[in-house]
Amino acid sequence: MSASFEQEIEEHNLDSSLESVDLAERAAIDLACKAGFGEDDQNAISMAVRECMVNAVAHGNKYNSRKKVYLKLEAVPGTLVVTIGDEGDGFRGEEVPDPRAPENLLKQSGRGLLLMRAFMDECEHTMRVPHGTLVRMLKRYS
Repeated sequence: MSASFEQEIEEHNLDSSLESVDLAERAAIDLACKAGFGEDDQNAISMAVRECMVNAVAHGNKYNSRKKVYLKLEAVPGTLVVTIGDEGDGFRGEEVPDPRAPENLLKQSGRGLLLMRAFMDECEHTMRVPHGTLVRMLKRYS
């Protein structure tokens, strides 16, 4: 971990576009690198942020140009917290099919959540009022 790094917070309001997915991923990797996370952790963070952003842009906001995706990156020594929010209809985690179940193996739904949970140390989502979903993911320095 970088001896001079103490804390950094970035906040972004992004368009509902695939370009924003790339911007968010790059910002998260850059901050993780600056905070001293190693290559394996950076790759895990990258995959989780990409999956979450794609969910927010495609499933949450449905590429609606009037809707934004909120991104907050918080790094303190040893920890990176990524918060991503959309302005969609929201979803209930228990309603998302388990992509590992035999009947769902060929379905696209649910894989992003599974990957986010696998790559990050913590991953939770909440429905926002009046609308949308807020996902908070945490990665500890390993």
